[in-house]
Amino acid sequence: MNTEQPTASDPEESGTPVGRRLMLGMLGLGALGVATAPTLQRGLESFLGGAADKDPTGLTGLLPNGGGFRYYSVTSSVPHKNEDTYRLKIDGLVDHPATYTLADLRALPQTRMVRDVQCVTGWRVPDTPFEGVRLSQLLDAAGVRSSAGAVRFTCFDGAYSESLTLAQARRADVLVALRMQDKDLNHSHGGPVRLYVAPMYFYKSAKWLSGITLTSDVRPGYWEDRGYDVDAWVGRSNGRDDDAT
Repeated sequence: MNTEQPTASDPEESGTPVGRRLMLGMLGLGALGVATAPTLQRGLESFLGGAADKDPTGLTGLLPNGGGFRYYSVTSSVPHKNEDTYRLKIDGLVDHPATYTLADLRALPQTRMVRDVQCVTGWRVPDTPFEGVRLSQLLDAAGVRSSAGAVRFTCFDGAYSESLTLAQARRADVLVALRMQDKDLNHSHGGPVRLYVAPMYFYKSAKWLSGITLTSDVRPGYWEDRGYDVDAWVGRSNGRDDDAT
């Protein structure tokens, strides 16, 4: 849902509609991007990402693009964070609350994995590399208390949230991701830091990650409050039968 996926925009979210001329222009660019060179496709992806950031209607998520991703947000705008302004806070039921900068996260051991990305709305991007710090490593450093049973994730868009059980969060294929497709995460893809939960539908991989809070129980996230499954295993939830990622 904060991607591209499941940070998708709820139809009831209020905001200024996309104008007719802008919509027609985006449709023309979308068709052109599919038929032209990779360089133009990359430019189209950048354009759609920027447009989606200002489009609470979610219409830009319907447009084709060269990378296969769709760009969604649940807010009308999202602040940009950089090396100087980004912070990731870990708190809640831990013995050692901590705040990480981008430099701090980059200095930790990095894990790279290549998996398909599967959105619950149906689209899939195959063989997508993600790289970052295993969430389990950050949890171990924080000293999780015995009373903790779940992890809640919040985002600097000010609206999106997600949750995992503690056992799910400790899986080796759950990352605090800093890179995607062998590039630093850009803003449209949830950068500079996002969650990546490889075996689950992409709405669990919260964009614009800013908070990791240990809680006693799972607290439903943004899309779970709107009917999505809390346990979002690809092919085994939300009534879908997609191949596992």
